Amino acid sequence: MYQRLFDSLEKLNIDEDAYVFIDKSYKTKEEYPSNIYISKCYNKFDRLFFHVKHTKVLNDIKSKMEFKKYDIMHAHSLFSNGYIAYKLNQEYNIPYIVAVRNTDLNVFFDKMIHLRVMGVNILKNAQKVIFISEPYKKYTINKFIPDKYKKEIEKKSVVIPNGIDEFWLKNKFKDRNTHKDNKIKLIYAGNVDTNKNIETTIMVCERLIEQGCEISYKIIGKITDKKYNDFIKKYLFIEYIPYCQKEDLINYYKDSDIFVMPSKHETFGLVYAEAMSQGLPIIYTREQGFDGQFDEGEVGYSVQYDSSEEIVEKIKDILNDYEVISNNCIEKVDRFDWDKIAKEYLNIYLECSKTNIIY
Repeated sequence: MYQRLFDSLEKLNIDEDAYVFIDKSYKTKEEYPSNIYISKCYNKFDRLFFHVKHTKVLNDIKSKMEFKKYDIMHAHSLFSNGYIAYKLNQEYNIPYIVAVRNTDLNVFFDKMIHLRVMGVNILKNAQKVIFISEPYKKYTINKFIPDKYKKEIEKKSVVIPNGIDEFWLKNKFKDRNTHKDNKIKLIYAGNVDTNKNIETTIMVCERLIEQGCEISYKIIGKITDKKYNDFIKKYLFIEYIPYCQKEDLINYYKDSDIFVMPSKHETFGLVYAEAMSQGLPIIYTREQGFDGQFDEGEVGYSVQYDSSEEIVEKIKDILNDYEVISNNCIEKVDRFDWDKIAKEYLNIYLECSKTNIIY
């Protein structure tokens, strides 16, 4: 993901270096360009002690990088990368922006209570704070930020989503027919586990069948929870496909009507955007990662993840306005084009500094 952003930023003639720290046992599989520094500067056991690990990283980056030439730092996570940027800012006075990721919320902020003050200080001293979704921004600020700092941090917070592979954008499906009959083809692609909540989608299928609809439900992806092996086989309307390349997946999308993934928890959900590229209206979980990217009914609907009744209603709403929603999906999926996302970052860099950047 970061490499795709890195490549898109280079197209904008940004002079950038990337510093990546990993433990000494990590095996790298490829050669990297000269402006990407892969540093094995700590042992895997150092990861158990935040300050031991990051002191080693800090000493290492200071010995390798020439900080006089940088105008801004971009830290791609709040605690691990953000801490390094925060300490370098204190010493070299280089401004930084910082991203808040899933691990920052559900591991560091939630479980490592002793590090919360440090996390808030990193946010306070950042020029901008990047979230990949509006729900994650609200959740972070409401739950973990002291009241006296909430407005300050919210004011400099920006929502920028992740991008999708250009394959999907280059192969948009623009010839989708208007849906008019009671034959409904639902599809899901991704790991099959408890979090992805296919049980609720199956209940949705059963409700629609009771109402006279002819339903098919394709499930594509690896079963990571063994209980689903037998569970899926019980339903004749399910077609299970263990795995397929994107070149095959795109054809399954073209042959479907609606993408349904009512996950219990979702950091972002790139598969929603991939499905959109094929004109597939989407059903996604309310107040989780994808929610807030678009207005309700624009490319699909948010739902309560365990409410089969609501999902049935939203599927009907989609079918009643299918052509408009499908066309919206195709037109608006460019929101997830890495080149466009890179331009958003460029504007932030220009606002916060000059041009030379370290990651």
